[in-house]
Amino acid sequence: MELTPTYKTIAALVLSAALPGVASAQDIEPSPALGGEVFASTDSDDTDILRTAIDFDLRNAGDDDRIGIRVEKAWYDPSGTGTRSRERVFGRYAGGSGNWNWSILAGTDGHTVIGSASIHDNSPFRKELFIERDVVETPRGLDENIYSTFVGAAIDLPVDDRNIVTVLGGIQDFTGENLRLHARANYVHVVKPEWGLSLQLRGRYFRDSEPREFDYYSPRWYAQVLPVVQLRRFVGGWELLGAGGIGAQRDAATDWRRSNFAQFRFQSPDTDRNWSTFGEIIYTDTPSNNGSVGTGYSYVQGRLGVMRRF
Repeated sequence: MELTPTYKTIAALVLSAALPGVASAQDIEPSPALGGEVFASTDSDDTDILRTAIDFDLRNAGDDDRIGIRVEKAWYDPSGTGTRSRERVFGRYAGGSGNWNWSILAGTDGHTVIGSASIHDNSPFRKELFIERDVVETPRGLDENIYSTFVGAAIDLPVDDRNIVTVLGGIQDFTGENLRLHARANYVHVVKPEWGLSLQLRGRYFRDSEPREFDYYSPRWYAQVLPVVQLRRFVGGWELLGAGGIGAQRDAATDWRRSNFAQFRFQSPDTDRNWSTFGEIIYTDTPSNNGSVGTGYSYVQGRLGVMRRF
């Protein structure tokens, strides 16, 4: 779970400065919609993942107001040990009432319940509760049906109109005995609202109760400090975001080492009533559950999606 509240709140702070070229959002009439999404990732430990999804919404009035289903096919090749495939089906629902919005993606992979859900308010001190559950994408995780369930909460703490702190706490319960405690914090300073430029300091820490219980990355503890520069612009209504940072990371078995991060994403104008398109690519050397920390480790993921309203 990333600190999405920071991203959304800082976006609001930047937009309040009336960036040139930003189109004002308009209400979208609810209608059926059909779309698709492709997710792919690879890392230096030879783990490759590909997921393709088809989305059909009975009602779609934007990302925050929808009712539909998702049918997904996933292929996993963990640590170069051979491809496993799974079919996954989800129900999707997003809506709101008053000052609160929620989003639910709940389904099954044929073995157990998986998916995610979150609820947040829209106040300056934005609060979010979330839960995520999925299979651990390692050889033993897929072969022995090892899952993790992550429950947490985050809150935005605005300092003024250009500075904000977000903190997150969570508990991640793995199949077996391991219980992981998470703590994360972001500090964001908007340098140039008219440019969409911000400086960020991201910190994260987790601690495992049962290190190395299975074959996923689980040191006794892990810590990271990552300064990030982010630029968010609008061109012809399209949102373009680029971010990058260099910091430090370590775990209980290693010394401090360099940590790298880069991100680029685009989103079509939210005033388009028929088509919506988005894409994102992320590079990092922060270890996932599937990976290992060490010199030379790297992870790349990309997403591309399109939706057509009728």
